[in-house]
Amino acid sequence: MAHLTHGPFLVAEDGSLTPHRQPAMRFEWRGRDCEATFDDGQVSLTVQAGAIPYTAERAEVRPGAFAALGELAPELPEGWRLKLLPDHRVRLEAALPRQGDVTATALVRAMVAFALALDPYLDRLESAGLDAGRAAGLGAGGGGGGGRVKT
Repeated sequence: MAHLTHGPFLVAEDGSLTPHRQPAMRFEWRGRDCEATFDDGQVSLTVQAGAIPYTAERAEVRPGAFAALGELAPELPEGWRLKLLPDHRVRLEAALPRQGDVTATALVRAMVAFALALDPYLDRLESAGLDAGRAAGLGAGGGGGGGRVKT
């Protein structure tokens, strides 16, 4: 049987995925846009975790929000990074080494593990005053506690 095309992937009979074009699986967790991608060496997962409030809106929160970022960065798991983007959105990224072929099951497993591991970090960012609503960049809506997957 030939490969079956599913979104950005070619699916082999054994379930292994091969990128047909730049693969990305997008999902929402706690009202935030997340993305899973993979290349030859790793599976990458990202989340728009929050945004530093604007000075005009909540100037008193900004120093604590920046301090929280400084405290959080060294406490992240191995392979994770925190990035402050030029527009003051905060992105968390995780890079996991690939082990063999990536299957749909393995990719979803990595997405779920990432989402669950995010919770304490998202809680800390929220308590420091970071704006979760401004973090959404893919039009994911805003809110709820569940998740949604888009390919």
